[in-house]
Amino acid sequence: MAVTGGTVDMKTAVGFPFPQGCTVEGQTANFSVAVPEGQTCELIIYKKGARTSAFSQKMPYSDVAGNLHFLSVVLEQPEDYEYCYKIGGKIVPDPYGKAFSGREHWSVSKGKEKRKLRTRIVTDTFDWGKSQFPHLKKEDVIAYSLHVRGFTKHSSSGVTHKGTFDGVTEKLPYLQKLGINQIHLMPVYEFDENQRHVNYWGYGKAYFFAPKASYAAGDPVNEMKSLVRQMHLAGIEVILEMPFTEGTTFSLILDCLRYWVMQYHVDGFIVNPYICNPDELAKDSVLAKSKILKKEDGFQNVMRRFLKGDEGMIQDVICQLKNQDTQLYNYIASHNGFTLCDVVSYDGKHNEANGENNLDGPDYNYSWNCGAEGNSRKKAVNELRKNQIFNAFFLLLFAQGMPCILSGDEFMNTQKGNNNAYCQDNLISWLDWNQLSRQEELYTFVCRLIALRKACMKQTAKKSEDTMGRSGIPQISYHGEDAWQMPAGRASRQLGVFYHEESTEKDFYIAYNMHWLSHSFALPSLPKGMEWVCIAGTKEGVLDEKEAVPVKDKKVQLEERTIKVFVGRQAKE
Repeated sequence: MAVTGGTVDMKTAVGFPFPQGCTVEGQTANFSVAVPEGQTCELIIYKKGARTSAFSQKMPYSDVAGNLHFLSVVLEQPEDYEYCYKIGGKIVPDPYGKAFSGREHWSVSKGKEKRKLRTRIVTDTFDWGKSQFPHLKKEDVIAYSLHVRGFTKHSSSGVTHKGTFDGVTEKLPYLQKLGINQIHLMPVYEFDENQRHVNYWGYGKAYFFAPKASYAAGDPVNEMKSLVRQMHLAGIEVILEMPFTEGTTFSLILDCLRYWVMQYHVDGFIVNPYICNPDELAKDSVLAKSKILKKEDGFQNVMRRFLKGDEGMIQDVICQLKNQDTQLYNYIASHNGFTLCDVVSYDGKHNEANGENNLDGPDYNYSWNCGAEGNSRKKAVNELRKNQIFNAFFLLLFAQGMPCILSGDEFMNTQKGNNNAYCQDNLISWLDWNQLSRQEELYTFVCRLIALRKACMKQTAKKSEDTMGRSGIPQISYHGEDAWQMPAGRASRQLGVFYHEESTEKDFYIAYNMHWLSHSFALPSLPKGMEWVCIAGTKEGVLDEKEAVPVKDKKVQLEERTIKVFVGRQAKE
C-alpha cells in the first residue's frame, strides 16, 4: 500500500522480523525493533538533514515474533534517509542502528546532541578488493593496543586526518616497521562522550553496531571498513574491544559481534567475561574463526613486581612465562593504569587532573620510580629507567603467551603519572610523537627485539616442561644460578629458562637477574661442537651475527637488573 507522510509518498509492506535493525535490499528497507510489551511503535523517516519527517507509520507486529515490530518501506535512494522510532511516546534511535547522524563532531553539547541524533540507513557498497582475513596463529601474534582518537590527535602525529580511522591507517607503515601484526582498538562504536566528565575511553551505554562518527574524517562506515581492509592487506589483524554494559542481552551481543565480523571483517574481540562468556561466544558458527579474548592483569602485576625486585616472585613468574591460555594476552602496561614509562617513573598515582581528589584509579600499581618521582634530570635515574624499560620488553616479548604492547611504550610515552585517564581528552592521553625522535634507541631496540622474538619464540609456543626430547632433556626447563637447579628461597630474584629443540641450532636460554646485585649463571651444557652465544641483553641491545659474543667460560656474569638471551650454535674454530 502507499502511505503519505509529510512530503513523500512511500510504499509499505508488513516486512519481516529478522534481522533486527534496518536491512536494505535494492530500494526496500526493512525495519525491525523490539518494543516493550503493551507499547506501540511508530517508524519516522527523514530526508538527510531535514528538520521535519518525510514519513511516519505505526509498525505492526505478530505473535509469532514476540515483541518485535517490523515494517518494510520502499525508498528510491535508501542511503539518503535517516530514521528513528517513537516508542511509548518517546523518540528513540534504533538500538541496532548501523550509523548515526548528530555525532559527527567530538564533544557537542549534550542537549543539542540528543535532539539531533538519528539513525542513518546504511547500504553496503564497499569494495573489499583482494583483502582477506590474515587468520594468524596465536603464537605468531605481536599485538598493539591503541585509542583511535588519541593515537594521532596530537599535533606531532604527522597525519592528515588526526584522531580518526584514516589517521590510524596513515600510520600503517609505522606499525609495519615496528613489527606489529595485530592491533587492539579501544571502543570504536557510537558512544556518548558527554558525561559528568568526558568519556574519553568510550565505556558505558552505546550503540554497539555503529562506528563512531566523530572518529571519521568522512563516512564512518566506509572509513572503518577501509581501515580493516588496509590492515588486512598488510597482514595485520584488527581486534575490537567490546565490553558491553551490564544487562545487555546475550542475543544482542551475539548479533553485534556477528555483524562486525561479516560487515567489517574484524578478526576478533576483547570481551568482559563478567558480561558474556567467551566460551559460549566461541561456539557460534559465525565467530568460529574469530579470536575471542579477555583482559586479565595477572601477567602485568607479576612481571611488574619481578621487574622492581620484589622477593618471592620466581614461581609466579614461571607460571606467567609459560601461560598458554588462548583467551588471554600478555601486557605489562595498558590504558587502564600506568604507561610503561610511568611504571618506572612514579611510585604513586597523580590523578589530580581528573577532578576526583586523586581518589580514582588503582592504588597499587607495582611501580618503582627508580629514585625520583616523575621527571628527573639525574643521569643515574634516567639510565636506570631506560634499563628497566628494556627489561620490561624482554619480559613481555619472551613469554610464551601472546604479547600486547601499549601504544607509545616503544618511545616512552607518559601520562605524567595519571593511571586513570578515562576523562583526559588532551595532551595527557594523546600520544606525543615527538618522543619517537627523542627515544630512537628504545624504538630501534623494540623493533629488533620483536624481530628476535619472531625468530626465536615461534617454536616454543606449544613446548612444555613435561615433554622430553629423545636426548632426555625437557622442551622447557627452569634454572637458578646453577644449571638444572631451581632457584631456592624467597630472596631469589634470578631465573634461567632453557628452551630446547632436538634439532641443532635451535636451543636458546634466557637469564633473568632482577636483583640489585650482579650474579653469575651456569648455562646448561650443549652437545659437543656447539657453543652458547649471547645475541641480546639489557646493556647490549639486540646483536647481529657479527656482534654476537660466544660464551667461553662455564658461567656468565649478569650485572644488576639485567637480562640476556643466548642461542646454541656450531662452535667456530
